[in-house]
Amino acid sequence: MDNARKKDLIRAFKEKPVPQGVFAVRCAASGQVWVSASRNLERQQTSLWFGLKHGGHPNRGLQAAWTAHGEAAFTYEVLETLEIEDDASPYMIQTRLKDRDLHWRTALGAEKALG
Repeated sequence: MDNARKKDLIRAFKEKPVPQGVFAVRCAASGQVWVSASRNLERQQTSLWFGLKHGGHPNRGLQAAWTAHGEAAFTYEVLETLEIEDDASPYMIQTRLKDRDLHWRTALGAEKALG
């Protein structure tokens, strides 16, 4: 691969929008659901599973369910991906994420997964 092609691929990767939105973690064994907003839905599950596997997740209820039922009982689901306008400020994005997070937690009767 030549240098020009490498530069084009790197630029395209950096310009790719990061999907932001709301996700749910479900425990099939207990029926519990946890919901939170994320600034990076693609990497959120990896981060969550890492914390849970190592017993260091800050949500004690989620960690207890993971410990009791194991990884096989859990699923990660993207509930909603936000369409972000080019001129949206970080404050506007954060406000929309909080609003959608509250909407989904209310609709599903879920607990908050993160902070």
